[in-house]
Amino acid sequence: MDLEFKLQVFEGPLDLLLHLIEKNKVNIYDIPIVEITKQYMEYIKEMQKEDLNIVSEFLVMAATLLDIKAKMLLPKEEDPDEEDIDPREELVRRLLEYKKYKYMSFELKDREIDAEKSNYRKPSIPPEVKKYVPPIDMDKLMKDVTLEKLNSIFKDVLKRQAGRVDQVRSKFGTIEKEEVSIEDKMDYVVDFTIKNKHCSFRNLLKKQCSKIQIIVTFLAILELMKTGKIHITQDNIFDDIIIDSAI
Repeated sequence: MDLEFKLQVFEGPLDLLLHLIEKNKVNIYDIPIVEITKQYMEYIKEMQKEDLNIVSEFLVMAATLLDIKAKMLLPKEEDPDEEDIDPREELVRRLLEYKKYKYMSFELKDREIDAEKSNYRKPSIPPEVKKYVPPIDMDKLMKDVTLEKLNSIFKDVLKRQAGRVDQVRSKFGTIEKEEVSIEDKMDYVVDFTIKNKHCSFRNLLKKQCSKIQIIVTFLAILELMKTGKIHITQDNIFDDIIIDSAI
């Protein structure tokens, strides 16, 4: 008759190690690596080899334990300049971290079970009670308010508002599109020169209300000169230019 073993199922190698440490009631910071490795290897031998992925995880930890065991058994080299490093240090850190998360999962599970025992009912507050708003006691509300505090709050709000303003873009003007027809401006210049004989070029430009108006007026004068509809005269250099209609 074959001997059968009933094995406890563990979630992973760290779960098994933590079980062995608690079972043997040893200090997790001072693990008797030889004894724990022996018990761990006995469990590995008894495992059923149905899921190779799970077995491989336990075998990797077994190799780690054997490596730590070998380092613990080998004689230490005495070097006063080098600090002694415990081969179990990394394993202890991993076990403590696993233990913390494991107990946290137990706590969350207990809370879930407790929550299932709670029953809640929908609120049954009458509409008139729900809409009720308690009156505001202005004397109590304004008890500690002074003009000095209000002035301080006002200045603080102004500073915050000023900090939100873009100091560069805020100085930009508004760009508006102004459509000016050169044909309309040519008709304007012709009418102006007919009504005002010997009109001044400078005065004509001064009557324009924007830069685009000045530019289009100048272009209109050049076009009218080319077509011969106006005459331009200037007695001396730097004198004012006189415009006359040729129509």
